[in-house]
Formats: sequence, C-alpha cells, structure tokens
Amino acid sequence: MDTLKEFLRPELIWFLIGLVLFLLELAAPGLIVAFFGIGAWVVAILCLSTTLALNTQLLIFLGVSVVSLVVLRKWLKGIFFGHIENQQDMTQPLSEFVGHEAVVKQAIAPHKPGKIELNGTLWSAAAEELIEENTTVIVIKSENLTLKVKPV
Repeated sequence: MDTLKEFLRPELIWFLIGLVLFLLELAAPGLIVAFFGIGAWVVAILCLSTTLALNTQLLIFLGVSVVSLVVLRKWLKGIFFGHIENQQDMTQPLSEFVGHEAVVKQAIAPHKPGKIELNGTLWSAAAEELIEENTTVIVIKSENLTLKVKPV
C-alpha cells in the first residue's frame, strides 16, 4: 500500500501528465499540446516545494498553459518551422509585376491555374491556353491574387 502511495504523489502525477502531453505533441502537429505539458511540469515543480490544493494545482496548470501558449507559440513556431518558402507576399501590389518574365513551375491550363516562379517566389497564374512547365511567360495582368500570363 505504501508503494502505491509513493506513486500517487501529485508531483509525479503532474510530471507524467506533462510527459504524455509532450509525447502527444509529436503525434499532433500544430505546437499547441506542448504548452499544456509546460503547465503540467510547472505544477509538478511547485508541488515538490509546497503542498497545494487540487483546485490551486488546476488553476496554475491552466493559467501557465494558456499564458505560455499565447506568449511563446509564435516565437517557437518560427524557430521550429522556420521561414516559409514559396508563400505569396500579400503586401506587394501585384500590378507591379505586369511586364515581368517568369518561369512556369506547374502547368497552366485554360480553366486550371498553375504556378509560376517570379522573383524567387511561387505565384498562382492563369492563362487562356495550355502552358507546360519550364516555359518562360510574361505577366500581362493581375486579378486578385492570380497573375494572368502568356508565353513569350
């Protein structure tokens, strides 16, 4: 019975909950569950040094988890996932690309947009005719977030 009581200490339970949450983060993408693991480990450390009521433990767990999620997620996501390549820059007006040459990276069909590489970035592109990959095109117009192109 004493052995069971040794394993039911709050600090050990919170540590194991945190460990399970960190392992779940490996299976569930998105970098969210890990912050609840941080909250569980903070409660485990506090339980080592003082005796806390269950309500207090739960409040600390939720508080630390939510605060760490809000404060640290964007920063850690940038570290783990890095810079996203081939993402359109929504701050640039697309009309400035009219007249520029680009290379088709994904075939373009009349009613099926493809992708072009322009200034090192992939852009959605549409055309009135079939254009194969690796063809050089010129931007003739911009419509919303899609560039209209024609072969050179």
